[in-house]
Amino acid sequence: MNDSYTGLVEAGGTKADEIALALEEAIVSGELAPGSVLRQEQVSAKYSVSRTPVREALRRLAALGLVSFEPNRGFRVRTLSRQEMWEAFLLRAELESLCTGVAAGKMTRQDLEQLKAAEKRFSRLTHALRAREPGDDRRALTVQWMRANHGFHDVIYRVADLPYIEHAAKAARRTFAGPAVWAPGDETIDELYELNEHQHRAISEALAAGSVEGARALAREHVLSSFHLLETILEQVGVVPAGWGAGTVRT
Repeated sequence: MNDSYTGLVEAGGTKADEIALALEEAIVSGELAPGSVLRQEQVSAKYSVSRTPVREALRRLAALGLVSFEPNRGFRVRTLSRQEMWEAFLLRAELESLCTGVAAGKMTRQDLEQLKAAEKRFSRLTHALRAREPGDDRRALTVQWMRANHGFHDVIYRVADLPYIEHAAKAARRTFAGPAVWAPGDETIDELYELNEHQHRAISEALAAGSVEGARALAREHVLSSFHLLETILEQVGVVPAGWGAGTVRT
């Protein structure tokens, strides 16, 4: 589950909480593609509820930037331009760098063990994902891979204990999660997946060494290279969001 509504649901949250969480996961996993229209009557029927909690759930997703409201057309899963996507990655890179640097000075032995476990899980799933051919099996594995990736970074957020910055960073993360196909392709993509895995290991080692500046630099580089991975995948598998070519991305 994603971080947005998990606590509310586990604590007996409302129907709106549950629907918002379910829709968010569908968007993040790619089940609901960018541009998809979310009709209130269809969502109500799917979850066997009235339109009231559905409207509230859609408003929450709009506040998170996952959907947009279009007059006379309703809610639609957001489609970002290349420039908007780059800005989301750039924002997260700076915030993630800050959190990782703070965490470097606070890591305990137990924290490092949890981080290492998260790193190993991500590594296993990366190897499994790279070995899969296109199909339903890979789609399910992709969701696990994305959650494992989030799990690694979430250990760092917890240790840093910067709630406001963490909230902003995760909001940026949600912005680009939906269009992420994250699908193995040619040799170039395979190498980028491998680089992503190696970067997690390098960040983990910098945190274990208590290197604040090293951890910060590695975290920023990792997030920005993840944009290159996403961009390469979207271009090579032909799933390019509308407006992807709009705007100029400057590195």
